[in-house]
Amino acid sequence: MEFMHLLTDPAAWAALLALVIMEIVLGIDNLIFISIVTNKLPESQRPAARRVGITLALGLRLLLLAAIAWLVGLTAPVFDLGITGELNEHGAPVFETAFSWRDIILIAGGLFLVWKSTTEIHHTIDIEPSGALLDKQRLGTNFASAIVQIILLDMVFSVDSILTAIGMTDHLPIMIVAVIIAVTVMLVAAGPVSDFINANPSVVMLALSFLLMIGMVLIADGFGVHVPKAYVYAAMAFSMFVEVLNMLARNRRAKLKAGQ
Repeated sequence: MEFMHLLTDPAAWAALLALVIMEIVLGIDNLIFISIVTNKLPESQRPAARRVGITLALGLRLLLLAAIAWLVGLTAPVFDLGITGELNEHGAPVFETAFSWRDIILIAGGLFLVWKSTTEIHHTIDIEPSGALLDKQRLGTNFASAIVQIILLDMVFSVDSILTAIGMTDHLPIMIVAVIIAVTVMLVAAGPVSDFINANPSVVMLALSFLLMIGMVLIADGFGVHVPKAYVYAAMAFSMFVEVLNMLARNRRAKLKAGQ
């Protein structure tokens, strides 16, 4: 009955549209990570790894939606360090000293992202004495380890995604439909995004830098320092725009050189 009522409610459709857009934007981080991890696998295994990773992301989000009351409880403080830090202009602490499970998950996920992106940047720029880049297969990434890494980050991004959904609407059917649509878009875009990243080494470094920044934002969020997502994605969009200009310039120079 509630579902039929929502079908005829313009406000419900507006909420669905807004939530789908928000879920897709939040899913960009997850998609970049999945692309980088799966691109380290043999080419024949990459599509399957992407499908498994994104399907797990959908499953985790739906499970969290089913346990929505428990998830909201993740924001309740688990422990308090009892430290009185510097106060801002409103008289509130600059950073939180009471931590919830959500905070702990965000901090742990942020630390993992910082470690993973830093390690990948190191492997990307590390040169052997022979002058060749390190062989990807020597980095120890196989199908199982790639899936484990994707699951760990899926958990972090799923918590953030569902908490955002809870804050935007009270209707569970809208949340479920929005999550399914957003993850379906991720599934369709995963292949082209991964191929684009793999074909452009400079984009790999840019994507790793994005992950490093996102990791720091997650850590800051866990400590109660909330960085507006609009600033983060605006910086990512501007950096990507500059990189596109560089790619166009490189292609033009290559064509001119080939024509000589």
